[in-house]
Amino acid sequence: MFLEFKKQVTSALGDALASLGFQVDDLGLEASQHADIASKVAFRLAAQAKQNPKELADKIVAAIELPDGSMIGDIKTVGPYINITAGRNYVDNTVLAILDEKEAFGGNFCQGKILLEHTSANPNGPLHVGHIRNSIIGDTLKRVLMRAGYDVETQYYVNDMGRQIAIVSWALSQFEFDTTKKPDHAIADVYIKANAELTENPDKVSEIDSRMQLVEKGDEATIKSFDEAVSFAVDGIKETLLRMNVEHDSFPYESGFIHSGAVSRIVEEIKATGRTEIDKGALVVDLSDYGFEKTLVIQRSDGTSLYTTRDLAYHEWKGERADRMIDVLGADHKLISGQLKATLNAIGKREPEIVIFEFVSLPEGSMSTRRGKFISADELLDQIEKQAYTEVDKRRPEMPDEFKKEVARNVGIGAVRYDIVKVSPEKSTVFNWEEALDFEKQGGPFIQYSHARACNILKKAEEDGLWDSSRPIDPSLLVEDTEVDLIKKMASFDSVIEASARELKPNSIAIYARELAESFNQFYRFVPVINAEEEELRDVRLGLVDCARIVLASVLDTLGIGAPESM
Repeated sequence: MFLEFKKQVTSALGDALASLGFQVDDLGLEASQHADIASKVAFRLAAQAKQNPKELADKIVAAIELPDGSMIGDIKTVGPYINITAGRNYVDNTVLAILDEKEAFGGNFCQGKILLEHTSANPNGPLHVGHIRNSIIGDTLKRVLMRAGYDVETQYYVNDMGRQIAIVSWALSQFEFDTTKKPDHAIADVYIKANAELTENPDKVSEIDSRMQLVEKGDEATIKSFDEAVSFAVDGIKETLLRMNVEHDSFPYESGFIHSGAVSRIVEEIKATGRTEIDKGALVVDLSDYGFEKTLVIQRSDGTSLYTTRDLAYHEWKGERADRMIDVLGADHKLISGQLKATLNAIGKREPEIVIFEFVSLPEGSMSTRRGKFISADELLDQIEKQAYTEVDKRRPEMPDEFKKEVARNVGIGAVRYDIVKVSPEKSTVFNWEEALDFEKQGGPFIQYSHARACNILKKAEEDGLWDSSRPIDPSLLVEDTEVDLIKKMASFDSVIEASARELKPNSIAIYARELAESFNQFYRFVPVINAEEEELRDVRLGLVDCARIVLASVLDTLGIGAPESM
C-alpha cells in the first residue's frame, strides 16, 4: 500500500512542479521522523530557480491539487522540506486490502526470470555452521524476490569433479564407508582419513591427479566413482537443508559443462580476446585493465580445467536462461567473483549480481572440514531444538509431548534463521543460541509468539461468539495512535519487500518483522479488543487483529520461519 501512496505523492508533486514550470527527475523523496514521507526537491531546485528554498517549498505546496479519493492527507513545509502525511483513505484502504487480499497483500509488483545460486558447498561432508549463513541468506532472498513477483529458480551448483571430490572418490576405495551414519557425515569421515593419509604419504597424491585427468577425459569408471561419492554427500546435504526450510529447484553439475563442450568453447572465446598467456605451463587471463593485478588461471599445465573455468561456462549457460543471475558467496570469494565478472564482461557475456557475506561463527571458533574441525549444521540444529523444547516445556507444561516437539522444531529453526539473517550480509556475526532463543529479546520466537497471540485472540473471540470474519467492519473507527501506527506499519510491507529485492538485503525484512510484532503488541497492550465496550468497535479491532495475523504470517513465511498458531 505504501508504494501506491508514494506513487500518488510523486504524481501530485510532479504535477505541481510542472505547473510552476519545473521538470525534475528526482523529487528527493525520503523517510522522515516528522511525516510518512518527505521531499527535499525545493532545496535541490533553489539554485536553478534562484529562489529561497523555503519560499520555493511553500509555492510548491500551494500548487498541489489532490484528486478525490487520494491517500494523501496533510502537506506541510518545514524549512525547505515538504512533509507529506498519509490521510484517512490510506489507513482505511490498507485494512480492507489486507482482509481482501490476505497472503497476497504486499507483493506482486515485479516481473522477470531470476536464477539464484546459493549454498553450493563442496560435497565432501555435511554442511557446517560456516555454510548455513549462505543457505539462509539465499533462501530468504528467494522468498523476498518471489513475493515481489519475480519468477525465481534456485540452484545448488554441484562441484562433482574438483580435487576434493577426487580425494573423496579415492577415499571410498581405501576406507570403509559407514552406512549406519547420515551419508554426508560418513563421507566426511573417509575424506578426513584420506587427507591424513595423503599428508603422511605424499607419493599417493599422484593417484589423485590421475583421477582428475581421467574424469576430464571421460573415463566411465572414474566418472562413476565420482558420481557415487557426490550422491552420498548431496543426499545428506539436501536432508539438512530441508530441515532448515531450504529447498533448491535444481542441482546443475560441473561435469555437465565439461561433457557438453561448454568449457572448451569458453576457453577458446577467452583466447580470442588476446588476454591469455602461458605462465609456468598454465593458461592464465590478464585482467589488469579491470583492476586485477593477479592473473586468472583457467587451465592447468596438464590441460585440466579449474573450478573457475567451469564456473565461467556455468554462468554463460545461466545468462542465456534468465533476466538476472544472483550468486550468494562468502567473503573469501571476493577476488575470484570479481575476476569471473571481469572475464565474462571481456567476452561480452552477462555478469551475475554478487551478494557477498561475511562469516557466521560460534563462540567455539573456526571450522575446517579437511582437518575434521567443524560443528555440523545437524549438530547445531539438534542442540537448538533440544533447548527450544526445554523452553516450551517450561512455558506450556500441560501440553502433550507431540505439541512441544512441533513447537520446539518451529521455534528452533526460526531462531536460527532469524538470528543469522537479521545481520546485514557484509557484517560478520557470532551465533549465540541462548540469545537467539530468548523470547523477550524480539528475535524469531518473539515474532512467532506475536502471531500465535493474534491467533489465540481470534480463537477465543470466535469460541465466545464475538467474532465472525464474514461481518463487514468500519476501519474509520480505528483512530487510536497505536491502531493507526500498526496499520501504517502493515501498509509499508510492500515498500520493505521492494527495497529488499532491489538492494538484495534480506536483513531489512528481519528488522521489519520485529518492528511489526512490536507494533502489534503495543496496540494490544494499550487498546481493549475483546473487552471493547461497543460491539462495532470490538468487531473492527478484531478485524485489525486478523490483519496483523495475516501480515505477520506473510512476513514469517518470507523469512522461511513457521507461523505457529499456538506456543
